Amino acid sequence: MTRTPMTLRGAERLRAELKQLKSEARPNVIKAIAEARAHGDLSENAEYHAAREQQSFIEGRINQIEQRLGNAEIIDVTKLNANGRVVFGATLQLEDQDGGNTVSYQLVGDDEADIKKGLLSVSSPIARALIGKSEGDVVDVSTPGGTRSYEIVSVRYV
Repeated sequence: MTRTPMTLRGAERLRAELKQLKSEARPNVIKAIAEARAHGDLSENAEYHAAREQQSFIEGRINQIEQRLGNAEIIDVTKLNANGRVVFGATLQLEDQDGGNTVSYQLVGDDEADIKKGLLSVSSPIARALIGKSEGDVVDVSTPGGTRSYEIVSVRYV
């Protein structure tokens, strides 16, 4: 079985979601199903069917989170010291050599990626091009919009 890399922060978020699903969402939907059952004929009871659908979603999400956590190789980024090299979990500041814009990304596992929050999947083309490089390196990245050049301004392990 392949272990999937995950940051400590990502694992904590999943554990918090799992706790909320098990301690709040699951009991609430069970109560909603019981109330809907009390209304009688289940074949025409929209509340019952909606609650059952919600229960199915919650149970599926619980299983998905448990599976992801079970397959995760949790990496504490703060304990990394890769001497300025880009590795999984590193937070990078990049300068676009074409436009001069500066962006900041943390390289995370596929399950944690959210580009709007600056969390870049380690399996993305940009991340794959950056892995193993060091501060000061200029990296050419093939993107759907063409080749882009980025300078690695800083690499932090936070």
